[in-house]
Amino acid sequence: MGFDPKNIAIIGASGAIGSAFTKRLSATYPSASLFAFSRNGEHSINYASENSIAEASEIATKDKPLDLVVVANGILHDGELMPEKSLRDLSAEKFHRVFEVNTIIPALIAKHFLPKLNKQQTSIFAALSARVGSISDNKLGGWYSYRASKSALNMIIKNAAIEVGRRNKQAIIVGLHPGTVGSDLSKPFQDNVAKGKLFTPEYSADKLLAVLQSLTPEQTGKCFAWDGKEVLP
Repeated sequence: MGFDPKNIAIIGASGAIGSAFTKRLSATYPSASLFAFSRNGEHSINYASENSIAEASEIATKDKPLDLVVVANGILHDGELMPEKSLRDLSAEKFHRVFEVNTIIPALIAKHFLPKLNKQQTSIFAALSARVGSISDNKLGGWYSYRASKSALNMIIKNAAIEVGRRNKQAIIVGLHPGTVGSDLSKPFQDNVAKGKLFTPEYSADKLLAVLQSLTPEQTGKCFAWDGKEVLP
């Protein structure tokens, strides 16, 4: 029998991909308990408070350990905050904001949710990353803080996989590259996307779920794209 989670947590469930993931997982695993956390959702979470993150992990595991955790938080632009095209555009404020959302919050979620993973069967912790976080794949430059924040997230995923793997041999901790998804996050950049490569959130969630269902513990610590191919460090 394949991956069959009984207890699922989605963090960032109100975003485009998080919402699509929530609906797809609910339909695919109707008998599973599903905790969808967002700022203003049924299960609320305050990302600025580590205590709130810790409380969310307790709520999700009140009755049983977690089989699947999906972290769907992310930021690329926000108001005047836009990806940097050159060194001239760098600012401490941009770096702080982008790293807070893309790196620090997922790391704190990992801190509190990874110890709650099921140790009796395969369990998965997956965080949305991005191909532009790959150092070896970077051919265009630019987008300094976003690229750096996703590279740092990938390192946290690798570190966590090593640490958790010592105690939980069946745990799978990975990053996921969803492709370019038609959402508010990508809206200013959609004109530059090749034809057929701008995905709906539903299509991306479907592809990523198929990737998750195919993973084995030997693949922990890596980052995988929507098509199942590994994103190189």
